[in-house]
Amino acid sequence: MPRPKNVVVAQSGGPSPVINNSLRAVVETCREMPEHFGTVYGGLHGIEGILKEDLIDLSAQPEEEIRLLRVTPAAGAIGTCRYKLRHEEDYERVVEVFKAHDIGYFFYIGGNDSMDTAYKIAKLAHERGLDLVATGIPKTIDNDVGDTEFKLIDHTPGYGSVARYWALIVQNANEENRGSCPSDPVLVLQAMGRRIGFIPAAARLADPDREMPLLIFLPESGLTLEELADRVNDTLREHGRALVVISEGFEVGDIGARRDAFGHTMFSSSQLTVERVVVNYLNEVGLAARGAARGNVPGTDQRDSIIYASTVDLEEAYKVAQKAVYIAVEEGSGYMATILREPGPIYRVRYDKVGLEAVANSERSFPEAWIAPSRTDVTDDFVRYAQPLIGDDWPSVPLVGGLQRFARLRPILAEKRLPPYVPWAYR
Repeated sequence: MPRPKNVVVAQSGGPSPVINNSLRAVVETCREMPEHFGTVYGGLHGIEGILKEDLIDLSAQPEEEIRLLRVTPAAGAIGTCRYKLRHEEDYERVVEVFKAHDIGYFFYIGGNDSMDTAYKIAKLAHERGLDLVATGIPKTIDNDVGDTEFKLIDHTPGYGSVARYWALIVQNANEENRGSCPSDPVLVLQAMGRRIGFIPAAARLADPDREMPLLIFLPESGLTLEELADRVNDTLREHGRALVVISEGFEVGDIGARRDAFGHTMFSSSQLTVERVVVNYLNEVGLAARGAARGNVPGTDQRDSIIYASTVDLEEAYKVAQKAVYIAVEEGSGYMATILREPGPIYRVRYDKVGLEAVANSERSFPEAWIAPSRTDVTDDFVRYAQPLIGDDWPSVPLVGGLQRFARLRPILAEKRLPPYVPWAYR
């Protein structure tokens, strides 16, 4: 039997509350299969760490710290990045690092751009005759990986937790709005999700029976600012108050956008927020009620708060990464592990595989059929799709001295065997 090969696992793109449970699954599953896997390394800050040969030894970490990855949110454990491999020198460097450390397996946790990177590395390894299995593990709070038919993947780990976050904070915001409406009749909350409406749509989970004066403005709604104001004022005339959830990607004109290496708008880094534009506009044109509109922009806390994490999401993040390890052993290179929903009224999923090429740079849009005729709400079909993902229990997060106990990995780094390297884009 051939000698076990070493492993590199890395993360890319925006973090999520459950991303580290996928990381934990890779480490624990590889530990259980010593006949296939040698040392498991983590690329510090994703592909950038691999380029710089910054590899943390995950096999040498205490088991307790690995277990604590389950309730450690975001990407602080080994880091993430938004670096795009563009130049041949970068790709050659990845191959050199993998050769130098006897890497036979590469697991990349991320979204559509990350799957493109994993696909390109798998293809390059094949062309270079490198014995490397590259496998993708899905992750994105935006839920935009895959296809609109949900045949490649039903949903991505991370989305269920952010959906739960919005279900719960909208409940809280409704209490604020109920109490303050004599002076602040309109409360505007901005949701993440770029130009994909899955996250703001989750606000409806807070009120599936539609008892709140809740308006949801997806980027796909096609409404203008003027139409938005008209809908808000119609709601004020009927209910005396309005709770507005709006996507950060709703079209309001120039916001002084900043973009990442993949060309995606970084809304929270731009000069203006959609929430501020909308609040200012509503107050300028006037409300059909006494008082003013106020705004709230929940920021990165929606993707780094473990207490709002969905227990369903935590479990699925682990199992889909575990499936990725099995795929690497049984099927070889060039696949992403995936989550598919079983038919029927009871929520059940199965874990399968899909070719990396099929999901690389994919961008699923929010289905038009799930947008209500009013363009300010989503349909019951969306509620039935999303509700099982948020779970029905709180995650169990250990506290020490009243503070959350997160994993703290020891800085045990692999010895560097290659000359220093500056990633091509940073020269």
